[in-house]
Amino acid sequence: MSPQELAELVVDRSPRGIAATIARLVHTGDLLPGDRLPTVRQLAVALGVSPATVGSAWQTLAAAGLVISRGRAGTSVLPGPAARLPPRYRDLADVPAARLDLAAGTPDPELLPDLSPALTRLATRGLGAHATGYLDDPVVPGLERLLRSSWPFVPQRLTVVDGAVDALSRVLEQVVGFGGRVAVEDPGFPPVLDLLDHLGLERVPVTLDASGPRPDALAEAVRSGVRVVVLQPRAQNPTGISITPTRARELAAVLRPAAGELWVLEDDHSGEVASSRDVSLGTLLADRVVHVRSYSKSHGPDLRIAAVGGPAVVLDGLVARRMLGPGWTSRLLQHVLVDLLTDAQAVEAVAHARRIYHGRRRTLSAALARHGVQVPPGDGINMWVPVADERAALVRLEAAGVRVARGRPFFSDPARAHGFVRVTVGVLRPDDVETVAAALAAAAAP
Repeated sequence: MSPQELAELVVDRSPRGIAATIARLVHTGDLLPGDRLPTVRQLAVALGVSPATVGSAWQTLAAAGLVISRGRAGTSVLPGPAARLPPRYRDLADVPAARLDLAAGTPDPELLPDLSPALTRLATRGLGAHATGYLDDPVVPGLERLLRSSWPFVPQRLTVVDGAVDALSRVLEQVVGFGGRVAVEDPGFPPVLDLLDHLGLERVPVTLDASGPRPDALAEAVRSGVRVVVLQPRAQNPTGISITPTRARELAAVLRPAAGELWVLEDDHSGEVASSRDVSLGTLLADRVVHVRSYSKSHGPDLRIAAVGGPAVVLDGLVARRMLGPGWTSRLLQHVLVDLLTDAQAVEAVAHARRIYHGRRRTLSAALARHGVQVPPGDGINMWVPVADERAALVRLEAAGVRVARGRPFFSDPARAHGFVRVTVGVLRPDDVETVAAALAAAAAP
């Protein structure tokens, strides 16, 4: 945009007015990240103001994080905050705000256990008052005992890391090298797809049916030379599908002939708020399965704790690598989690959340059925709703004041994605069910 073109858009020629005009152009997309702005002197001449006036406007814009000045290289527009997000995360975030936000995929804050009593008890007992050693065990003993007593198989090693995606990243770095092939569910969790791209790994999509990944699709992926199979055993995001015990045996039968050459990485992201059984291939494929359990949806995303259990050859390398980075997950937060896992009131709060999520899924599923849209209730906090045209569905839902996640970023090949939207029912209140069901049914229509 030339100095004269920009000057014609400025009504208020004060520093604040000039800055406001530039900001508006950035927010509307008329000025894009990387676009060069006129020099202070050029715009001052075009506006008929002093260079100091334009310079003051530039300083205001820089302080707001909208532009950056590089001396003789000039001033240019900075990328917006969404640029910090990986591509599929960015696609999920690029949805207009609405009265009902059912897009985020996060748990209901009102159903998380209260941390205050746990923090008070820890302060009373003096935990965290003394520094721990850098070389102490990465998992506090009380938490390791609780994890071992509830793990779906007997792991050689257990540790904790900073959330499920952190766990997946660190395990993948241990078991597959750059360019390796990884089997992933299709549709799957967008951040995992972004992670594989970031690590230079080739995605091999595995389609799903009502019981989990299809054995024939997994067999084809194995024949293609995959080194890792990434599964969500229950409450699969986005579909809500859980692997049945029968399907687990079928998948294990496919993998067993090649078990010595590949790894299975299980992401139990919903953990204790999932209603389905904690089915794991770890009971069927000894020493080749790494299981991840997140406590974000059940006990709070800000705890940033996920447990990882599996073979020593993987977990020992993972722990050693973390010593060259964060070292360990906060032992103070680990003690908080131990308290929440053993306190009767906190345990009941999680059980209550599990029942509420179960009820919300079934209630919306029934309401959709009354409008002629058949969607299984599934498990977890999300539902996967088919639509005739994804773009049209999002526009219709936006007009109805409902925000959902577009389906495209959940597929390995977005260009071949067919119409779906993901609805986070975990935050859906009873009074809004009929409104949302009607809006979704209207949006799903051709």
